[in-house]
Amino acid sequence: MTLTDQSTQVRSGEELDLAAIDRYLKAHIDGLTGAPAVSQFPGGASNLTYLVKYADRELVLRRPPFGQKAKSAHDMGREFRILNQLNNGFPYCPKAYAHCTDTHLIGSEFYVMERVKGVILRSDIPTALNLDAARTTALCKSFIDRLVDLHRVDYSACGLSDLGKPDGYVQRQIEGWASRYDKAMTPDAPRWEQVKTWLREKMPADHVTPAIVHNDYRFDNVILDADNPMRIIGVLDWEMATLGDPLMDLGNSLAYWIQADDPAPVQLMRRQPSNAPGMLTRRQFVDHYAERAGIDLDNFDFYYCYGLFRLAGIVQQIYFRYFHGQTQDKRFAQFIHMNRLLEQMTLQVIAKSSL
Repeated sequence: MTLTDQSTQVRSGEELDLAAIDRYLKAHIDGLTGAPAVSQFPGGASNLTYLVKYADRELVLRRPPFGQKAKSAHDMGREFRILNQLNNGFPYCPKAYAHCTDTHLIGSEFYVMERVKGVILRSDIPTALNLDAARTTALCKSFIDRLVDLHRVDYSACGLSDLGKPDGYVQRQIEGWASRYDKAMTPDAPRWEQVKTWLREKMPADHVTPAIVHNDYRFDNVILDADNPMRIIGVLDWEMATLGDPLMDLGNSLAYWIQADDPAPVQLMRRQPSNAPGMLTRRQFVDHYAERAGIDLDNFDFYYCYGLFRLAGIVQQIYFRYFHGQTQDKRFAQFIHMNRLLEQMTLQVIAKSSL
């Protein structure tokens, strides 16, 4: 059994015009010969990711999803630029090779990048990695350390000072996700009114030191070296990266972090092995981040609740496409239940919060 992340057959309704892509790639990337084969990576619920394999070279193609998309989401040119420029300060970004702006070619813009071959941890840690609790703890801390490293990047030196507007970031995120959630409402979705009110009332000032915010940092967006799984060699999915409050980014990551003692319904949402023996709890995660970043984080409730609300917004946007028949991916049928559960989790945190 191979441990490296594997692609599979392209999902129905998400096929590509391989002949058109082949012509484009050979015109823009030197050294490609022969006829390519295409397959699709199973992870991800937003932008679609494909493996385009030539005889002696493997490339990864990213394109937006089919169907209705949020106005500012899925900007292929922006993601392409981030990969190219951020790599100078954060050497975990794959190299991007070509960005196609001709939407007539395959029906959307797309870009192509190198394939960073390695292990991606999804729901569970493969037993073949031989990670005991101590090594799992070390890997978990390394995972958090890379987030701290990202938040310390001199984005101006990378030419990315125009990537976002840090001033007013916290308020824009709360209001922006409230608006996006409302626009993606379906008749069966919860309204989240109590949570939105609480977030507006408890909103802190922006962090004094803005940073590059990944906005989707979790284990299944991190690539491990297959020969040394303790070593992180890549970070993927930069489509939502911007400049803003690093603590909001930490809240985003915590929203995905299902720990071992979370109740069974919550465990059903888990997409990474954050419950494995040796993995830190959410509180320990925050404490390690704070120690490495040299800051004080006594109460993290606001940022965690924001992360849960934002995740619900993403889930609902995806479910909206499924509800209206814009995607046939059966995984998304259950997203409405995830949305409801996220609201319950957030209300429980608010009920116990000292803020």
